[in-house]
Amino acid sequence: MDQTSQLTEFGKIFIFLIIGILLVCGTLFLSKILAPNKPTPLKLTSYECGEEPTGNSWVQFNSRFYVIALIFLLFDVEMVFIFPWTTVFGQKSLLEAAPNWGWFTLIEMFIFVGILIIGLVYVWKRGDLDWIKPEQKLPHVDVSIPMSVYDRINNETYKVKEFSLEGVKPQPEEDTAAVATTSPKPGFKPTFRKG
Repeated sequence: MDQTSQLTEFGKIFIFLIIGILLVCGTLFLSKILAPNKPTPLKLTSYECGEEPTGNSWVQFNSRFYVIALIFLLFDVEMVFIFPWTTVFGQKSLLEAAPNWGWFTLIEMFIFVGILIIGLVYVWKRGDLDWIKPEQKLPHVDVSIPMSVYDRINNETYKVKEFSLEGVKPQPEEDTAAVATTSPKPGFKPTFRKG
């Protein structure tokens, strides 16, 4: 008598997923029950590499780090596909069954690695692997419109006042409060409209 399994392959994966979630939730629940909870101001401070936190917590990071990290992950993950290939590339049983197997898989891997090298050259040429770009690259478009036309349009559209210090009286250096009160007002006053 031939018995069939009641679970499909997806059912087995679903069971593993449920067991994983239960183990993680159970571990977190046990740590909440068993771990001592005595917060102090020292324990609640941010911790970074054993150094005392100084300054403001709002720090701007260089976004190039994320680009380089994503490129690294891309090529690192692609290496995962090479390891299974190396295990079956030279198997004698596969070579005996299909004599062209070795050449086919070798050419296939050269194509795969070639595509990765083309991607690496592209990223390298774009300058995404440089931590700090040495120069700012401004977009350049070859058009027959002279720059004076753009300057004229900008001057007509945006009225820019020249800056001058004619209305400002010099104050003694020790009287900084008087300087703040007698400084000229901005050239515009914001107005708020009710919707």
